[in-house]
Amino acid sequence: MTQYRSTRLLLASAALTVFAGPAFALDGQDLLKKINAAFATGGSNITAENVEVDGSNVVFKGLKLGVEGATAEKPLMLEELTLEGVTEEEGGAYYIERVEFPEVNVTEEKSSFKVQDLYLAGVYVPGDANAEGIDSLMFYEEAHSGPVDVTVDGKSVFSMAEAVGTMGLSDDESTITFEGTVTGVKADLSTVEDPQTKAQIEALGLTTLDGSMNMSGSWEVESGTIDIEDYSIDFANVGKLSLAFSMSGYTLDLVKQMQEQARMMQAQPQNEQAQQAAGLAMLGLVQQMTLVDAQIRFEDAGITKRGLDYAGKSNGADGAQMAQMVKGMVPILLAQAKLGAIQNEISAAVNTYIDDPKALTIAAAPANPVAFPMIMGAAMGAPETIPGLIGLKVTAND
Repeated sequence: MTQYRSTRLLLASAALTVFAGPAFALDGQDLLKKINAAFATGGSNITAENVEVDGSNVVFKGLKLGVEGATAEKPLMLEELTLEGVTEEEGGAYYIERVEFPEVNVTEEKSSFKVQDLYLAGVYVPGDANAEGIDSLMFYEEAHSGPVDVTVDGKSVFSMAEAVGTMGLSDDESTITFEGTVTGVKADLSTVEDPQTKAQIEALGLTTLDGSMNMSGSWEVESGTIDIEDYSIDFANVGKLSLAFSMSGYTLDLVKQMQEQARMMQAQPQNEQAQQAAGLAMLGLVQQMTLVDAQIRFEDAGITKRGLDYAGKSNGADGAQMAQMVKGMVPILLAQAKLGAIQNEISAAVNTYIDDPKALTIAAAPANPVAFPMIMGAAMGAPETIPGLIGLKVTAND
């Protein structure tokens, strides 16, 4: 977390080192207990056969990381994991400078999975996971993964160069910021064996994929306002899909309630009645949120024309003829959806995009935040009111 409590924590650590000396040794078992308390909200659990303290380092030996519940898979096992630069601060919280994970290299039959350079930096472990507000959350300044490679029969079918996630805290400690990037994503779909699927992949020019992902946003914990400024996936010769939205009501209390419902569903996967009850409860929780604004945008890099060509060929036509068919079908489909006056705006935007594929944007910008129950009620009872309710706009090539 780039702007988290680093300065305050490091000053506190220095003070402990200078004035306390070796008399106040770290309690490795207490650290493990508090990590588990923080993880418990997500249903995870860590156990270690032995916990050793070496100066400011804490070593977990025979570590097992698993997920609680009836559907839990075999836990991840590590012979040894070292938490470097551990310091304890006021309130029983801990700050860990770095957690470096061993390389993952798994081979099963004809496939292999390899991940390198995995680590967490600047990890904050709360002293009390039940405390109020931000002080109850577990954070990291940086999460990092180096190269990832998946091979089948000795051939790489998926790889990634690097993934980095960072978190930060505003000066008044009211807002969490976060960013993430994934670069060098490559996929080889030439190994697909199904003839029909293989033909579709080749026609659409998707035999190989090369792209990246980005995400950035913030969360104002007390008000529950979450703002995703950018969540995008960009593939060369395909296009870029971007999502942005802002919601309020996503409070820490709501998050914990949703996690509790998720744990209940996970604990009784075969109990259909319990699953339905938990699902309804989850739906009720979601209705506490309101929509501030949202946008979905696609920027074409060639996939639209190839898609029209393929669809046209499949229907005994060419790409240009297929484009005209799509333009003719859109008004009919919109009329069935009963979206009211915005139907003409959507049709015009689709026509513009089909004639010259550059970008298509769908945006919602209501005059005032709209509660989710209002949107759901309109969708069920009066769908033609939704565009006006959420301030819906559809544009092309802007």
